[in-house]
Amino acid sequence: MGSYHEGFPTIHIVSDSLGFTAQSLARAAAGQFGVTDPAFEIFSRITDAETAGKVLLKHRAEQANNGINEPMVVFFSFVDAEESAKLKRICEKHDIYAVDMMTEPIAMLEKASGLTSSRQPGLFRQTDENYFRRIAAMEFTINHDDGRNYQDLPKADIVLLGVSRSSKTPISVYMGMEGYRVANVPLAVGTEPPAEVFECDPTRIFGLMTTPDVLVSIRQRRLGNAGKGATGAAGQYAQRDYVYDDLESARALMRKLGCIVIHTENKAVEETAQEILRYYELTHPARKPPIE
Repeated sequence: MGSYHEGFPTIHIVSDSLGFTAQSLARAAAGQFGVTDPAFEIFSRITDAETAGKVLLKHRAEQANNGINEPMVVFFSFVDAEESAKLKRICEKHDIYAVDMMTEPIAMLEKASGLTSSRQPGLFRQTDENYFRRIAAMEFTINHDDGRNYQDLPKADIVLLGVSRSSKTPISVYMGMEGYRVANVPLAVGTEPPAEVFECDPTRIFGLMTTPDVLVSIRQRRLGNAGKGATGAAGQYAQRDYVYDDLESARALMRKLGCIVIHTENKAVEETAQEILRYYELTHPARKPPIE
C-alpha cells in the first residue's frame, strides 16, 4: 500500500482494530515531508503487545533477508494503556522507532473531562447513524461520478464542475467519505452540460479551475507515449491552445451559473476539499443529509 519514496521509511501500522486512525495520522505526518502517499505495512486486529512484537520482528527479519535494511518505524493504536506501554518497551529494546497514537490523547481527555473512557477497540467505527450517513454519501458519490445519473444533480449536497483532469473524482470521493453527497460533471469545449445543472442551488455548485500550464502537464503525463503522434481529439487533448479554450469555456459556464470557483493547482486533494467545505458550511451550516 502506498508508494516507495527514496529516503523515506515504510510506515508500519499496528492496531487492535483496523488501523485507520493510525494510518490517517501517519499520512498527515508524512505529508509534512512532501510524501503524500507513503508506503504502509498494516497489521490489524492485534490486541496484545507480545503478539505485535513477534509480528514486527518477524517482518523485519524477512525484510532483511530481502536486502531491505531501512529503519523500522511503527505507528500503533492500542486503546489498552498497559499493552501500549509493553509494546513501547519492546520497540525500544529492538531499536524500532515507535509512536503511540492513542494512549496519550485518551489520557489527556480523561484528565480534562473527569470522565473514564471505555477503552474499547474499534468503537470509533461502530455502526451508528453517522456510519450509515457516510455509507449513503459514498454510494451517492460513486454513482454520480463523471456525469453519471445527472438527473439527480439537484439532490446532491455538492456539485463539482471541471474539465478533464481537474481532480473532480478524488475531491468528490474525499468529501463523500466525510458524509457529503457529491456529484461531479465533466466540462469540455463544444459540449453542453446537462440541463439539471441549472436547476441546482448555486451555493451548492463549485467550479474547479487550474492554470493552462498545470493542466497541459497533467494531460501530457496522462497520455504518456500514447499521445505522441496522435491525431484528432486525442492529439489536441493536451495541446496548449485546446487546453486554454477548454478552461475558458468552463470559466464562462461557471460565471453564468454564479458558482464559487476553486483553484486546484499546487494543492493536495484534502486541501481543496476542505476549502470547498468551508464555503459550503457558511451557507449550509445545518446540513444533515437524509439517511436512506
